[in-house]
Amino acid sequence: MSDEPGNLPAVVDAAAPVTTPKLQSSVAVPMMIASAGDRAVRRFLEFFAAQIRNKNTRMAYHRATCHFFAWVEQHQIGELADIEPIHVAAYIEVLQTTAAKPTVKLHLAAIRMLFDWLIIGQVLSVNPTHAVRGPKHVVKRGKTPVLTEEQARRLLESLDTSTLVGLRDRALIGVMTYAFARIGAVVAMRVEDYYPAGKPPPVRSQSACGFSAPACSG
Repeated sequence: MSDEPGNLPAVVDAAAPVTTPKLQSSVAVPMMIASAGDRAVRRFLEFFAAQIRNKNTRMAYHRATCHFFAWVEQHQIGELADIEPIHVAAYIEVLQTTAAKPTVKLHLAAIRMLFDWLIIGQVLSVNPTHAVRGPKHVVKRGKTPVLTEEQARRLLESLDTSTLVGLRDRALIGVMTYAFARIGAVVAMRVEDYYPAGKPPPVRSQSACGFSAPACSG
């Protein structure tokens, strides 16, 4: 490892599509992974294909891990098995100088999960990231603005309800305002999710984790 850690490279040159006698993929694979053999390459590709279902998360984790391995190769640490906690800690330290805390935490989470997956596949025996702690980041207040009661009333009154589109928009925005639900949850509701019992009538919307839960009635 060199004495002066460089900044995180803006473009990852250490990752490229891989072709081996047994594997062929259009997904960029870090050179260090490719050099570790077919099993390491297969586990790397399987990690993103089998473990991460969300496309945006998959892309973010792939960029994070490729950046990490580019940094590792830039500092000539050696082979995959040569990576130690001190190397991961140095990478996180450098990354904190150019990236926000949530980004740093995402990078560490991606690297940690990948190494866990490599261990399960018997590519490695030790995860060098487990001894490394990320930066503390506490969100005390959400960034999403909340409409006041007056603002919500003015918004609903501004809609043209003389058309079907206007009635639809008023119904959607009304339920979103009343239930604090996302638009995806509202459009997924069914007729039986509205049951006129009590005042005001409660509705049920699909939560982010997929469970149906009563909406706020305040």
